[in-house]
Amino acid sequence: MAFITGENEKTVRDMLGKLPRKVKILYFTQELECQYCRETHQLLEEIRDLSSGNVELEVYNFVNDKDVVDKYNIDKIPAIVILDENGKDYGIRYYGIPSGYEFGSLLEDIQEVAKGTPALSEESIKLIQQIDKPLRIQVFVTPTCPYCPTAVLLAHKIAMVNDNITADMVEATEFPHLSMKYNVRGVPRTMVGETYAIEGALPEPHFVQRILEGYKQMYGSN
Repeated sequence: MAFITGENEKTVRDMLGKLPRKVKILYFTQELECQYCRETHQLLEEIRDLSSGNVELEVYNFVNDKDVVDKYNIDKIPAIVILDENGKDYGIRYYGIPSGYEFGSLLEDIQEVAKGTPALSEESIKLIQQIDKPLRIQVFVTPTCPYCPTAVLLAHKIAMVNDNITADMVEATEFPHLSMKYNVRGVPRTMVGETYAIEGALPEPHFVQRILEGYKQMYGSN
């Protein structure tokens, strides 16, 4: 049974058919010991098939394709990486099935990567470009959270601006050990590095400032 049907199918077809550039999705999977790998694979195939050739899908085995896994620093599955048509990695990661509200996040990310320029203010871009050391952002979500896409998309746009940044969507219920590790009791909860947390969905200027605070906490103020 297809996941994308009816009016949603028409919307997705229209949206992806108008992309200004092609986009490549890398999908990392494993049939065993992966709760939603099969469903995620099917969802991505449907997106590819509805894209009028604008979305290419490459599938890798988490165990056997270790060189690609290591190249993109994939540490759990199911995992999704979105590249532009030239193979540029913007640091956008999805861990867990992008269902519910996060399906919309995935579609918007595909559009952003196709454009190549994230929709952020000039002030935000200037601040984000100050980050000159590796930074990992993890946004914990659930499919039923209407506020989570705001945090996910902002984190992904921030990663697009700066090659030092990787931003992960992490589906909290699929990775309970991480939810416990990072004390996720409500979503969205955004971890900047290992110890600095941002609760809830914040407006862009406040979110960017908090990301910078977390970064300075990691490395010390300049």
